[in-house]
Amino acid sequence: MKDLLLITPPFTQLNTPYPATAYIKGFLNTKHISSHQIDLGIEVILELFSKKGIQKIFSKEIDLQTISENSQRIYALREEYIKTIDQVILFLQTKNPTLARQICSMNFLPEASRFNQLDDMEYAFGNMGLQDKAKHLATLYLEDLSDYIVENVDSDFGFSRYAERLGKSANSFDELYLKLLGDESFIDVISLQILQENLETVQPKLVCFSIPFPGNLYAAFRCAKFIKEHYPHIKIAMGGGFPNTELREVKDVRVFEFFDFITLDDGELPIELLHENMDQHENAAYKRTLLLENGVVTYKNNTTRHDYKQADIGTPDYTDLQLGHYISVIEIANPMHSLWSDGRWNKLTMAHGCYWGKCTFCDISLDYIKIYEPISAKILVDRMEELIATTGETGFHFVDEAAPPALMREVALEILRRNLVVTWWTNIRFEKSFTRDLCFLLKISGCVAVSGGLEVASDRLLKLIEKGVSVEQVAQVTRNFTEAGVMVHAYLMYGYPTQTIQETVDSLEMIRQLFEMGVLQSGFWHQFAMTAHSPVGLKPEEFGVVPIKQEILFANNDIDFTDTTGIDHNKFSFGLKKSLFNYMHGINFEIPLQDWFDFKIPKTTIHPDYIHDCLLEDENFTFKGNSKVIFLSKNIISEERVKAKKGNSWTYTHLTFHLKTNIVSIDLEPEKAEWLMKILQENSIEHSKKITLQQLKVLFEEYFEDFELFWFSKPMQQLKENGIILSL
Repeated sequence: MKDLLLITPPFTQLNTPYPATAYIKGFLNTKHISSHQIDLGIEVILELFSKKGIQKIFSKEIDLQTISENSQRIYALREEYIKTIDQVILFLQTKNPTLARQICSMNFLPEASRFNQLDDMEYAFGNMGLQDKAKHLATLYLEDLSDYIVENVDSDFGFSRYAERLGKSANSFDELYLKLLGDESFIDVISLQILQENLETVQPKLVCFSIPFPGNLYAAFRCAKFIKEHYPHIKIAMGGGFPNTELREVKDVRVFEFFDFITLDDGELPIELLHENMDQHENAAYKRTLLLENGVVTYKNNTTRHDYKQADIGTPDYTDLQLGHYISVIEIANPMHSLWSDGRWNKLTMAHGCYWGKCTFCDISLDYIKIYEPISAKILVDRMEELIATTGETGFHFVDEAAPPALMREVALEILRRNLVVTWWTNIRFEKSFTRDLCFLLKISGCVAVSGGLEVASDRLLKLIEKGVSVEQVAQVTRNFTEAGVMVHAYLMYGYPTQTIQETVDSLEMIRQLFEMGVLQSGFWHQFAMTAHSPVGLKPEEFGVVPIKQEILFANNDIDFTDTTGIDHNKFSFGLKKSLFNYMHGINFEIPLQDWFDFKIPKTTIHPDYIHDCLLEDENFTFKGNSKVIFLSKNIISEERVKAKKGNSWTYTHLTFHLKTNIVSIDLEPEKAEWLMKILQENSIEHSKKITLQQLKVLFEEYFEDFELFWFSKPMQQLKENGIILSL
């Protein structure tokens, strides 16, 4: 028996658990509150995509005369699907790697319409290994089955969402309520059976649903309805990303036929108080909690207790989750997409909220972005080590709104000091503080990728968005990451208020040049959506948009609007995405932008060498006295040598630095070589106190003259260019 059951309802990701329940469980551990967590989504997927599950799917009656040709083919091959499904799932769980050869033989898996895209496979996956190709083929196989399920069994099914349309911009609760009063779907039956088994085992007093996305909403309500009907003594709460953004103004009392509480924003203290209130109903204190009181939806925030500091919320705890059962898929050949869907990652946060907090399209009025609080690098790396010990996984995804560069630097140094071998990636802003040296430091600490918002690649619109970056700055930062060997993904936006057709075309040209110069490896276009809690949504008149008013009784986030420009931005969607697909694969840069669209567009006004010229700036020869100097190499061999020329001879010191992938040698005067070796030893990575460039200059000039001449000399440049000395 546990006090709390924490549930992520179907569906989120296939390859890794959504971290919210693990965060809450880690906090509850610090309060000695017993809890159990389940990812209902992955459990349902594994039940559905099993020999028994596929047999049930094909046992559903269908009319072969009316279904699509694709469904007819899948049904005809049903015995092949039933035969292969368990082995394919084991392969995608990395438990059956030898199956890759059979899968890639192209005579093992049954193939339906999803395999029609294989014409591009060698081109997309030519540089990828056997395992990745097999994962992609196995993913197509699962998507064929998914298409069959959607057409013939459950039209609401999706691998990472369920009945999403019922949660998207649902200003009214009516449609969702009617669906809940109706019969249980095929997926519902599986979900509720697994839920019941967990309820009987755990016997919780309080069930908490974490609902991150619209595609989790219906399943959460369906599960809550089941609990109310069969376990009326159990209290039910919901929290997470969806209620935090969409249900802040809920008024419909019918919602509380299913849930007793809706908590908003950080869930630690609200859930702790709900737990305390289970045994105390008089004068109960709540934190940011919606409930039904006297037949009216009421917001309660009557506790005097403050939210917990990030240092005090504990380490995420993945206990109970079936970590070895998640499946890695490769849907498309987008390199960043493979990070999201392939492999399991421990999720951590470097800082609560966003240190920038100004972007006008973002929900910066909400606490999860507005309240910025970083965690110390030591605590963060402590948590990393704890997660490695408990999960056996050394991969980390820092799920920050935007990871702060200074904290990333300290985390990287702490990782290197402890000799940890980890792989990590995160979301950033393209700050100018991401210098070549900082990017190299992040790389050697295990950083493999960053994603960041370039949004609209137009300096006018970037100012309007208050992004705090320019296209030139983005180009230089992406160059620095790329040269360090860190993959860069850019979030791109079109259709921002007042954006002209010319600016959309010019933005595409900027993106074309960034990919052509090789400083961007991945990207994705999003059409602008106006949200209720962003500056655009709160003051639309300042941005030239007119919201279409609707009565809000349930969800309120995405707002329909008309733009004073009158431009139909939808028509750009296909051309922008098709061109980007080509650029990501390094081809067709020479094709005129007009050829991507089936309607007339203006010629770009951007000079063809704009991004090239942005990258000409060289930061190597600037003296910044307050920058910290890091010495990374310990593997140095020193030799005294003699050089003779025209009857004269002199002694010099030959220093050889053995790096992991190459050898760097320099020659220095013996006295300067001795000084440098002493400095390298006294200020190596293990020392927590870092020396500044100005302090280094003072130390140098106690013995020699003209530090700048020495610092910018050819031998020292060699050490800096090879990452032996970093200035941060």
